[in-house]
Amino acid sequence: MTGAEFDQYAGDYDAQHRQSIALSGETPEYFADYKARELGRLAAVWGFDQPKLLDFGSGIGNSIPALRRHLPLSQITTADVSAESLQAARDRHGDREAQLLITTGSLPVEDASFDLTFVACVFHHIPHEEHLAWLEDVRRVTRKGGRIVIFEHNPVNPLTLHAVRNCPFDENAHLIPARQMRERLAQSGWTDVQTDYHVFFPAALSGLRRLEPWLRWCGIGAQYACHARNPVDA
Repeated sequence: MTGAEFDQYAGDYDAQHRQSIALSGETPEYFADYKARELGRLAAVWGFDQPKLLDFGSGIGNSIPALRRHLPLSQITTADVSAESLQAARDRHGDREAQLLITTGSLPVEDASFDLTFVACVFHHIPHEEHLAWLEDVRRVTRKGGRIVIFEHNPVNPLTLHAVRNCPFDENAHLIPARQMRERLAQSGWTDVQTDYHVFFPAALSGLRRLEPWLRWCGIGAQYACHARNPVDA
């Protein structure tokens, strides 16, 4: 989907998102929070206590409150192809975060600008033939030894498929199997590629969510996260 297409959805993105995930019994805030919490956990493992953080494909800023909460010392920069979405993010959350409007096939920022790149359910909107180019460009702006964490919908999960099929702005989306995302990360120069799976229980079974940290290996979660390192010697 192009920036102009996302501009059309910026005004009612939140309402449509809530409707599409209603079957899970959860809200967009729940999904944003678990992602930011997991990103904070990984950042701590990697020793990033005050990372320069890129939110690539940030949209209307759904992740901003959760990122502020779980990575309070980070310096956040958001980037998106939709000017209307970036404006909506400013209207909703203020202007603490720097913003980048993507108007070409490259991020408008210098090499090695970030320690950590966060991508929340973005790549299924990008044509598959462009994935390698964007993964390479994101690696360009992530410093040597820096990390990327990509969250995506898991196409083997039936509830995920239902949500995507009923979401207007996912009309042209093409879901990406975790194995394929791992391969593309490796092909674009990232190393130490790993996958964790998330979101196993709907709200009705939320009492079981305490088990989810021990289920990251299980490939039926509604979403997955692929994370990788930008090699120092590349």
